[in-house]
Amino acid sequence: MIAEDSAILRDGLVQILTKRGHDVPAAVPNADELLTAVAADVPDAVVMDIRMPPTHTDEGLRAALELRKSHPKVGVLLFSQYVETRYARDLFGGKVSGVGYLLKERVADVSEFVEALSKIASGGTVLDPEVVVQLLGSRPTDALTAREREVLGLMAEGRSNAAIGKQLVLADSSVEKHISNIFTKLGLPPADEDHRRVLAVLKYLGVTR
Repeated sequence: MIAEDSAILRDGLVQILTKRGHDVPAAVPNADELLTAVAADVPDAVVMDIRMPPTHTDEGLRAALELRKSHPKVGVLLFSQYVETRYARDLFGGKVSGVGYLLKERVADVSEFVEALSKIASGGTVLDPEVVVQLLGSRPTDALTAREREVLGLMAEGRSNAAIGKQLVLADSSVEKHISNIFTKLGLPPADEDHRRVLAVLKYLGVTR
């Protein structure tokens, strides 16, 4: 399901998803209508803008938080032009699976957007690196080196070790060392029940589960 107040963008998202085999049972212009639609026919995932009627401030974020409480199995992808920190840490707290935050102007490939949405619907987590950078701006960054922060940003984007190495021109062993240092500095020991790559980003944002 989609909640987007721009009719052109809303229709465009519907066409993008349906052409790739996804069903879009509801595409609405505001958060209230989305919540009503979800209650009537629970989807696998929702895509929503943050600033929607009536105030065009944080309706999407507040609706996302409500959905996480009422329908925790529904994947939630925030798709916005803005990074809103007011409720973002609350959204990525608690159960961390099935949530994402992408910036519209930074999605250059439609396939990557669809892949991110599918990942969220399957319980994954996707964060635009720019979102991570802005959310981290108000928090201490002394624990990690500049390179480790770069690696962490790419981890938040969902990149594999091989993809991180390719983008930063690092050997696989160097990437593994940086990630190991990140886990150590953020106090994340190995645990079968936890996904440390996701927890590293959330812990650095100051979010507790």
